[in-house]
Amino acid sequence: MQLSKTQKGIIGLLAVAAAGYSYIPSVCSKAKYFSMPGEKDKTLYLTFDDGPSATHTGKLLDLLAEYHVKATFFVVADFAKKNPKLIERMKAEGHLIGLHSLEHKSAMLQTPFYTDYEFKESIKIMKALGVDVKYYRPPWGHVNLFTLRNLKKYNLKKVIWHVMAEDWEEDTTEEEIQYKLLKRAGKGDVICLHDGRGKKEEAPEKMIAALEKTIPIWLEEGYQFKLIDEKEEHES
Repeated sequence: MQLSKTQKGIIGLLAVAAAGYSYIPSVCSKAKYFSMPGEKDKTLYLTFDDGPSATHTGKLLDLLAEYHVKATFFVVADFAKKNPKLIERMKAEGHLIGLHSLEHKSAMLQTPFYTDYEFKESIKIMKALGVDVKYYRPPWGHVNLFTLRNLKKYNLKKVIWHVMAEDWEEDTTEEEIQYKLLKRAGKGDVICLHDGRGKKEEAPEKMIAALEKTIPIWLEEGYQFKLIDEKEEHES
């Protein structure tokens, strides 16, 4: 079926509107983050998304405690509500807790109404858990115009990442994750890993096994680990 000029025009306008609503804001926010100046000190910022997981997060916390490493957890509010003891443990052990959405949905596909609801409900859940959220990481790095409005409304700072290791992939191995972390991470980098929601249930287990080998190497190389709020202080 051949489209008329009017139909083509409507499709073009819808494409422009969609780009302005989410695609352009998402690309711009990532570009701005990746262009930030690096640090001179050997500092790394470990961050974890998609939890807490009743199966994996406790094991990850055990590993971090073993090496006295502090990290930032960007939690999915619905998962946090189901695992309050893990949230309490994160707080008790000195980790920072940020928000990673309500249900882990892409902002590109959200209506303005749902975006507003998501932030309102997420903040409500986190407050009930005793967490005053100050940092937000959007799933897949996607934002829309109403995401940006809600970040301002709730005084949240958006955090993206510099390094990923594709630890969620179905066919990845702990050796591949370790190689990517050592190859890609450097001074001042924010590292994004996942303690939940892998393509296979055991995906976070591979990430934890890789970290168990990688953290001692980083420490031996003189790296220290800090929380995201300490990076904000460094750059302000």
